[in-house]
Amino acid sequence: MTAQHAQTPAIVRTFRQQLSSTRRGARLARRLAAQQLDAWSVPYGSDTSDTVSLIVSELAANAALHGRTRGRDFRLTLAVTDDDRLRIEVSDTRPERLPTAADQTPSPHSESGRGLLLVRALADRWGVREGPPPLKTVWAEVPLPSGTGRAPKCGRPVTSGEG
Repeated sequence: MTAQHAQTPAIVRTFRQQLSSTRRGARLARRLAAQQLDAWSVPYGSDTSDTVSLIVSELAANAALHGRTRGRDFRLTLAVTDDDRLRIEVSDTRPERLPTAADQTPSPHSESGRGLLLVRALADRWGVREGPPPLKTVWAEVPLPSGTGRAPKCGRPVTSGEG
C-alpha cells in the first residue's frame, strides 16, 4: 500500500518588511503590499489587489494597536506559492494577546471589532501561529490570478528589495 502525501506548495516569491508599530506603519504596510503585488503583475486597483490591501490593512492595524510593544516593530510578509496563492503574514511581539474569535459579532454601536470579520470574509483561510518567542503571526491566504505563482524568469525566488 502506498501512502499519498499532499505536496506542500513551494514559495516562489517573497516580500518581507519590518515596520513601526504605529498607525503610520500600518498605513505603509498597506501601500507596500499594493506596490509589491503590482510588481508581481497583480495590477494596482484590481479586485485581488484591493482585497489583499484590505486584509493587510486590518492585520497591520491590529498589530499596531493590540500587538504593540514599546521599541518593537511588526513584520509584514507576502509569499506567493507555485499554486497561485498569496499568504499574508503579520507578526508582532505580543504572543499573549491572541486575536478574539472572528465569529463574534460586535455590538452594533461598537466602533471596533470588525477587522477579523472582514479578514474571515475576504480570505480563503486565516489563522494564528505562535512562536518562536516572543512572536505571534496572524496569517491569511487568498487566491491569485493564474500564472502569478510561476517562478521568476531568473530561476530564483524574488525577495524583499528585488521587486
